[in-house]
Amino acid sequence: MNTQQILVDIMILFAGIFMALMATYYILRNDIQRFFNLKTIELNKESRAQILPLRLQAHERLIIFVDRINPANLLVRLHQQGIAIATLQAGILNEIRAEYQHNITQQLYIDSVTWGVVRKLKDDTIAMINNAVPGLPADANGIELSKAILQHMAGIEENPYDLTIEMIKKDIYKLF
Repeated sequence: MNTQQILVDIMILFAGIFMALMATYYILRNDIQRFFNLKTIELNKESRAQILPLRLQAHERLIIFVDRINPANLLVRLHQQGIAIATLQAGILNEIRAEYQHNITQQLYIDSVTWGVVRKLKDDTIAMINNAVPGLPADANGIELSKAILQHMAGIEENPYDLTIEMIKKDIYKLF
């Protein structure tokens, strides 16, 4: 046997092996794809199982945040006898901003629309506090600021804090 014949035989052998491997691949391709799809589905289930508690906790924390920045609760918590308007206003604004900063990472786990509503509620609350001060007499105290804010809230047809909490609850229901 000469070297040329040996090379031809080797080429035919490799071609046969290649053809056999390709035939095996095409026969098993669907099974291989199904195996990888099942692995992906399994990983997604595990991932969801780990993220679900974090998402629920984020929703819980945002409900607490909305409740804490509600002027009805905020004013009761921060009011002190004989407190000056400027001191109360600064305390309220600091409290709102601190609560917001404490919960800012929760946006990772909730719907972006819901987060937008929470952020707008925070901004609107700050604006409401700031807008209540100029309408008061110069010698007014913290009680008068509290009354002005609560009267403004009473004039709103639907409580935005309750509506935001309901939206957060609906966002939770989407998880199940």
